Amino acid sequence: MSADGLATGGELSLEQALSATVQRTGALAAGVYLLSPDQPMLCLAAVCGMPVRTVAPWWRVAVSAAGPLSESVREDHLVWVGRQEDMARLYPNAAAGLPYQFALAFAPLHGARRWGALALVWPKSHPPSLTRRERGAVLASASGVTRILDEATGLWDIPEEPRAVPLLHPGADPAQTGLAADDLLRRLPLGALGMDLQGRVTYVNEAAARLLGRSADSLMGTLPWQTVPWLDSPVHEDRYRTAVLSREPVAYTAAGPPGRRYDIRLYPDDSGISAFISPSLGEESSDASPPHPATTTPENAGETVGTGRIHQLMHLSAALSQTVTVSDVIGTVADLILPAFGAQGLVVSAADAGRLRVIGHRGYDPRAVARLDGLPIDTEVSPVGRVLNSGTPAFYADPDELTRAHPRAPLHSGKQAWAFLPLVVSQRRVGCCVLSYDHPHLFDAGDRAVLVSLAGLIAQAMDRALLYDAKHDLAHGLQQALLPVTLPRVPRLTVAARYLPAAHGIDVGGDFYDLIRLGDTAAAAVIGDVQGHNINAAALMGQVRTAVHATAGSRPGDVLARTNRVLIDLETDLFVSCLYLHIDLVERRVQLASAGHLPPLLRGPASTGRTAPLAVDPGPLLGIGPCTEADYPVTAAALPAGSLLTLYTDGLVESPGTDITDSLADLAHQLDRVGGRPLDLIADTLLRHAAPRHGHADDIALFLLRSR
Repeated sequence: MSADGLATGGELSLEQALSATVQRTGALAAGVYLLSPDQPMLCLAAVCGMPVRTVAPWWRVAVSAAGPLSESVREDHLVWVGRQEDMARLYPNAAAGLPYQFALAFAPLHGARRWGALALVWPKSHPPSLTRRERGAVLASASGVTRILDEATGLWDIPEEPRAVPLLHPGADPAQTGLAADDLLRRLPLGALGMDLQGRVTYVNEAAARLLGRSADSLMGTLPWQTVPWLDSPVHEDRYRTAVLSREPVAYTAAGPPGRRYDIRLYPDDSGISAFISPSLGEESSDASPPHPATTTPENAGETVGTGRIHQLMHLSAALSQTVTVSDVIGTVADLILPAFGAQGLVVSAADAGRLRVIGHRGYDPRAVARLDGLPIDTEVSPVGRVLNSGTPAFYADPDELTRAHPRAPLHSGKQAWAFLPLVVSQRRVGCCVLSYDHPHLFDAGDRAVLVSLAGLIAQAMDRALLYDAKHDLAHGLQQALLPVTLPRVPRLTVAARYLPAAHGIDVGGDFYDLIRLGDTAAAAVIGDVQGHNINAAALMGQVRTAVHATAGSRPGDVLARTNRVLIDLETDLFVSCLYLHIDLVERRVQLASAGHLPPLLRGPASTGRTAPLAVDPGPLLGIGPCTEADYPVTAAALPAGSLLTLYTDGLVESPGTDITDSLADLAHQLDRVGGRPLDLIADTLLRHAAPRHGHADDIALFLLRSR
């Protein structure tokens, strides 16, 4: 195994395979992502035809991330994104970090094991769809790379930095034409630079050296934006990245040393970029007075955040903006931010009554996390307390640096480098986010700048999520308190009930059910739905249950009429649908009345009957009008031993664009299929069947009763 992560025996084959893939498919570039052996992460191992640093924000991608690369590995199929518009529509978070016009394909590498994926990039001139021939070429290339991985001895190491594989293609020998080209460019009055696909300078003429204020020797082999101070701006790297990814010429005007502006034109191809630099129109262009070369590096040199990091920050910001719960925030930080910065550990703590409570972690032994839980916020012993008190993040490249800053801080985790990020919103301490590394890690200025910005985004997302979770717990705790804790035991009657809150939103609903024992031979069952999703709906639901209990045992129509009068006296503006049943277990009959509620389904004994809705003549909704003498007709039906009654609220069967009759028929079909099973299994099956179609947009109450 070689040190750079490629098997020694297969190194040349992999280079040839990647280069051949680019030429065979007509792509701009190709890369190989490998699955990490110890975490659900895809790591870029090698790239051909594109600068390694250009794709730095995507060196590591979580398998669970919402993007085409992760999808190809999870779903084990080829994923094609032909246009930027498709990326924005299908993968909006990924599109925020990839604001370039190109086409992408990701093919899984699945042989003796799941290795990862082959990534391919085409220019925007490519048609929005793959031809059958191109698709075959991509899959054949993926198979070839997979064979190389399968035939290598042992596991392939994940390199710290992806290997840059040269693009091998036939062409004229540069030595044959180099002298003539050099003479030609030397005589030009404008600056000429040659750069390879990694951005390194391979040629510079005298005019370019004068304009850049550097000698030709000092420029050769370097990245211009790292060598020339006035080129150390995101605009230059971004234009270079655009030219490399699009393979189209890029022209722009940029500010140079004070008082000077330059026109820069970039001409890319598969081997690199030719750059021409000239003073902008109206600028002084005399060769006799070249710009004065800077001899020192400005104070802010190296602190500029590269465009890759800027786009990465946009990507992470878009992902955090879609989080709702604390669990969502923790998952997003762990799945996207950890791999983006090469970290292996995460601990997120929230401020609670003067202490820090650990609310999420990744990559830590739970016993080590338990020691960190409940630390006082104001302690200066730990770096967490200090960064929260000061509001200033802290970065420690190794344990010695941490120990010097905090001699009494215990080191339990075995980590070797840390970034402590305070989560502060409007001067309010929300908590702390700690990223940690298994090996010493130097945080450069760009990393620190992005992490500081990211901490603010995490803090806002966490603040929203904590508030959402608190309201959610309060609302649904209230609703659960208003529902029956247990249902009474009634001889010759088996029951099961389920309540499922809406999947979205924090408001409490008004769905309810109840079973009232009326001696040893009779029982009353009730189910209903209060209009709205708020505290008022929950409170009214409790009052309806109380009113029904007070009159249970009377004729079903009278129970609903009296309950209706109670609601009218309360002068509420909410309406209630309700279904009340009186079950006689001796006569094996059921009498029921409906206040605008959906009809129950009756399944006869398994050997003789099928499932069908009971024909119920409904009365008006409870509380709907000023009339206090509303009429609720009573319907009677036989209830043979072994019969199954299914009561439900509209959340189980209603969905946009679907006729309610079809939904009831589908529910009856499901009961025909599983109605002979135990009630708990039937209830769980019906809820699972409803989930994909209805998405839990409304609360669901389900009540099953079987006569024994």
